[in-house]
Amino acid sequence: MTTPRTTIPVGRPSSVFESVGGHETFTALVDAFYAGVAEDEELIAMYPDGLELEGAKWRLQAFLEQYFGGPTTYSEQRGHPRLRMRHMPFPVTFDARDRWLHHMRGALDAIALPPLYDELMWDYFQRAATAMVNTGDGDRQPPGPLI
Repeated sequence: MTTPRTTIPVGRPSSVFESVGGHETFTALVDAFYAGVAEDEELIAMYPDGLELEGAKWRLQAFLEQYFGGPTTYSEQRGHPRLRMRHMPFPVTFDARDRWLHHMRGALDAIALPPLYDELMWDYFQRAATAMVNTGDGDRQPPGPLI
């Protein structure tokens, strides 16, 4: 008995990365996102290099491209993403999460993906941003450990 083979028809994208337009789309997303971050005094204060965002842009873009099925450059150059660990030195509050999401929503709106991909990416961004919260602010406390 032979195992059925799954093949992707020629011309059909094999990943979200390809389906949304590849590197150019992620460049536009990250550029639009950081344009908003640069104007947000509270959020930009969390960036160690201030308005020098080229490193942050590269890291976010390489990570997102890899996460959504593109090149594995991020892991090849930085190792496992370990997002929560990498964000632990920064006090990520619910307010910071909300600000981050506000700018990412604006960036998604700016690139106007088809609804399926917009929803898929927005869902990921909401879950990931909440997972980065590590400091309470006021009555709002960080989520418990993620299992």
